[in-house]
Amino acid sequence: MKQLKGTIKFIADVPETELGALEVICIQRSIKQGAFFIQAGQVPRKFGFVAKGLFRYVYIADDGKEYTRGFMPEDYFISSYSAMTKGIESSFYVEALEDSEILEIDYLSWLKLQASHPCWDKFLLGILHQMFASKEKRERELLLLEAQERYKNYMEEFPKLKTRVSQRIVASYLGITPESLSRIRKKMDDLP
Repeated sequence: MKQLKGTIKFIADVPETELGALEVICIQRSIKQGAFFIQAGQVPRKFGFVAKGLFRYVYIADDGKEYTRGFMPEDYFISSYSAMTKGIESSFYVEALEDSEILEIDYLSWLKLQASHPCWDKFLLGILHQMFASKEKRERELLLLEAQERYKNYMEEFPKLKTRVSQRIVASYLGITPESLSRIRKKMDDLP
């Protein structure tokens, strides 16, 4: 809980009493590697905070091909936000890439907490700003950058994930094949 409080305080000025109220609605959960926090087709009614471990947002096509949308390591929030707020089915999965520990928050309980104090609106706005900026950056990279530049940016943004994410999943994040990623990595290793 200390970790969550620190992340919240970094984003917005939330009084200790409100952090205490949040703690009451948090449930500690363990999620095993390969398990889904949210599944495509499910109407999500919860979101979480990653205390330990690593998640990814992934679309899985009918033919089984995977498209990784993003990574959520420690100190990130995980959700299918649009689906949760609209009460519709999620179009993607939130998968644990490692055995993970999260603090889970029921969405209806969150709405009651949010309505109780204006600090939570400021906090939510801060999170939404971060999400929008991240989405905008990701779209720009996919549309305008070559694969090698996207890989370089991935390594700069997620340096601690180098040994935590398989080459197949990194390739699906970059929008390339694992073989293309191998060539890019070899080319970059050969650079002075």
